[in-house]
Amino acid sequence: MDKLVVTPTYNEKENIEKIIRKVMSLPGDFHMLIVDDGSPDGTAAIVRALQLEFGGRLHMEERKGKLGLGTAYIHGFKWALARDYRYIFEMDADFSHNPDDLSRLYDACRNGADLSVGSRYVRGGKVVNWPWDRVFISKGASLYTRTITWMPVKDTTAGFMCYTDKVLRTIPLDEVRFIGYAFQIEMKYRAWKLGFKIKEIPITFVDRKEGISKMTKGIIKEAIFGVWKMRKF
Repeated sequence: MDKLVVTPTYNEKENIEKIIRKVMSLPGDFHMLIVDDGSPDGTAAIVRALQLEFGGRLHMEERKGKLGLGTAYIHGFKWALARDYRYIFEMDADFSHNPDDLSRLYDACRNGADLSVGSRYVRGGKVVNWPWDRVFISKGASLYTRTITWMPVKDTTAGFMCYTDKVLRTIPLDEVRFIGYAFQIEMKYRAWKLGFKIKEIPITFVDRKEGISKMTKGIIKEAIFGVWKMRKF
């Protein structure tokens, strides 16, 4: 087993079958783990039905209640490491991340990077269908983070990534503090502080067309104040 895509879900019935079928159709034998936080809309039932079709390549972990993006990924990372996957990906379920880019993230890690980041803010990257104020906030958050931490990553809040297993085995996953956008910053910061090589790959990020965004004011606040706490790691 080589490549596992970890995708957290909460109320993604409009997208989940399409995203699974797309990943399963890619060359390279990608496996997929859905971490569902008790979606009341029936997301998990759709995944269970698809598991009959895709056998050992499609997996699901069901949790009771909405426990946060960061904890879902940590759960998925531990699951992947216990089964000796070598490359572990983060990817959203709503097609804001293009599954076709999984191969590019994989190639970056296979050719020397320890962690590859699908980046909106390096040359060649872009954002589609976001209002100007959200782009401003996102770019501002990355600049703010780089100014405080000096971390050489342009898209610090990016959530489309490939980790090599050695990164996730080295980061103390039980000590990761944050659950929202700050989680994405924290994981990159910890990897960088440990000396791992991070490579940004330009992607086109497209805002979700179906379903509802999970962004909240609390998630934004956590990121703003959490960056200062990271400097103590």
